[in-house]
Amino acid sequence: MHRFWEKVIKPIIIAVHPEHIVEIGSLTGMNTFKILDYCKLAGARSTVIDPAPQFDVELLEAYYGDAFQMVRDYSLQALPKLEPYDMILIDGDHNWYTVYHELKQVEHTALSTGQFPVVMLHDVDWPYGRRDMYYFPESIPEEHRKPHAKLGVKPGEPVLVLQGGFNNTLSNALMEHGERNGVLTAVEDFLKGTPFDLTLHQLHSSNGLGIILPANSPAARVLPFILNTSGL
Repeated sequence: MHRFWEKVIKPIIIAVHPEHIVEIGSLTGMNTFKILDYCKLAGARSTVIDPAPQFDVELLEAYYGDAFQMVRDYSLQALPKLEPYDMILIDGDHNWYTVYHELKQVEHTALSTGQFPVVMLHDVDWPYGRRDMYYFPESIPEEHRKPHAKLGVKPGEPVLVLQGGFNNTLSNALMEHGERNGVLTAVEDFLKGTPFDLTLHQLHSSNGLGIILPANSPAARVLPFILNTSGL
């Protein structure tokens, strides 16, 4: 997701002026550090959710102080415990069950506050827009877990390839497409049932970025310009 920072995420943050940003899935912190720099300058704060962050959490806590909170847990366990937030970046476990229920928990919080946050989701395009991937397969209920294997994916191939391929060390669903399979499918299924007036915007480079905006968001006024000038 960090590849979208300068041309998309940063301008949206400037438009929205969020006071509390939640980030799901930090990995090595390439996006996290940029968010925290904004928070420190703007007097905002960020909550980062990742069961296994790959950076020095204690160093960031010392440097950013109250602007930074690290939650080492699965997103679906952590989200219900958070204070309200006005922006959330979702780049965690790329599968239908996790993403759909992350969005449902975002909706639940928004129903209590009356305001749906700006949501940005990575991997709404190939390879995981229409295919589940599980970082922790045991965390997904069995009835929602697709048959999967640690084999790679290849553009244009709906089944996993036996040798090579992309992300062949991860647990990928054996088949692409179908019901309740993939990140974009989860987003579409969520939007069909939400009571909020939301719009989905997509960028197709770097595995895809999805942006969900409530109708009254300040970002809704600037997003067409951002998308037309980003070149992504």
